[in-house]
Amino acid sequence: MDVSGAASTGGQQVLTVSALNQAVSRLLERSFPLAWVSGEISNFTRAASGHWYFTLKDDAAQVRAVMFRGRAQHAGFMPREGDKVEVRALVTLYAPRGDYQLSVEAIRRAGVGNLYEAFLRMKDRLNAEGLFDPARKRPLALFARTVGIVTSPQAAALRDVLTTLRRRAPHVRVILYPTPVQGEAAAARIAQAVATASARAECDVLLVCRGGGSIEDLWSFNEEVVARAIAGCAIPVISGVGHETDFTIADFAADLRAPTPTAAAEMAAAPRADWMAMLSAHAGDLTRALRRRLAEESQTLDWMSRRLVSPSAHIGHERLRLRTMHVALGHAARTPLAQARHAVVQLQTRLGARLPDTGAARLRLARDAQRLALRMTGASATRRQSLAALAAQLELLNPQRTLERGYAMVTDAKGRILRAPDELQPRQTVTIRLAAGSAEVGIASVQKALE
Repeated sequence: MDVSGAASTGGQQVLTVSALNQAVSRLLERSFPLAWVSGEISNFTRAASGHWYFTLKDDAAQVRAVMFRGRAQHAGFMPREGDKVEVRALVTLYAPRGDYQLSVEAIRRAGVGNLYEAFLRMKDRLNAEGLFDPARKRPLALFARTVGIVTSPQAAALRDVLTTLRRRAPHVRVILYPTPVQGEAAAARIAQAVATASARAECDVLLVCRGGGSIEDLWSFNEEVVARAIAGCAIPVISGVGHETDFTIADFAADLRAPTPTAAAEMAAAPRADWMAMLSAHAGDLTRALRRRLAEESQTLDWMSRRLVSPSAHIGHERLRLRTMHVALGHAARTPLAQARHAVVQLQTRLGARLPDTGAARLRLARDAQRLALRMTGASATRRQSLAALAAQLELLNPQRTLERGYAMVTDAKGRILRAPDELQPRQTVTIRLAAGSAEVGIASVQKALE
């Protein structure tokens, strides 16, 4: 056995206490897989850390157990002294003390293991279908006038609900949809009552409730048919089944879960006294606001009445103001005009004094224009003579004139001018250009000129 922390003395292995406890702990965890153990709760303690410490015992033996906070918060109930439970645990050793204990991963009430497992399976399946999706939950009516109750007429829960509604909201109308809440056919009858309330649509909120009991007693509210009826109800549903620690499938399917039937009644209808107090407060606020508005409007009326004058006085004042503005406008129009006329006369006088004598300049301009015309005429005649001489030279060099004298020009297919016999080939087609046109000619044979 390989044990860390072992020493060798005289050939014999010596273990420390820590090494021994660790080896025993590993041996226990390998030898005993995760298993269910039943027993009675004793010495239960919930530490400040949230961990549970207790002893699990039967008539002949006991064992310490611990359930850590991460597991305990999903237990679904708080164990009490003397409770018969079943725990799913690993056998471990708490090395610092050398105590053998159970490390609990799950806990359930004894005798309901199969029912609880069926409850979890159905909860997971319906949740996967979206039946418990918070997005499909509907809000309750703000002011419920009619409350429907699905429960047994003989149930103590009905008396609690009616007493609460009578005390809190005596104005609310109550409709009972009677159904058994326990027994073989109870689930189908509960679902039928919910469907009847949904079809009639005669109440603002529907309570599905019954008092507390064991998981077997509450099992009708864990049936799928009840969950689907609640989820499909056209009226918002409050589930008030059992005590605060009891959870059923109906709680998850309902729009709102109440810990008890009495709490369900309190959620369904707000107290009449609260509504009356709220109405009284709103009435007081409205009265004060109306009085404040009347006072403000009265003050505004007084202020406007002081500014108000008689129409005749207002017209007389406006006429006087109009005459004053007419006089000011006439004066304002005449003064700039007179000033402008005076300025124009002064400018004309100054302009006349400063105008130069243009007679001599005009005479010089006429002489320059005459000389320029003569020079331009001479230059133009010289240019014309030069142009005529160049045109005559160009005419002498014109190929067309050479062709007109009886000469011809020979070109190949590419338009290249042929000048020597070496550039001709037998059976070659050439173009002969004459003065009056051109002709395509085939070469029969080529003979070079004799020297």
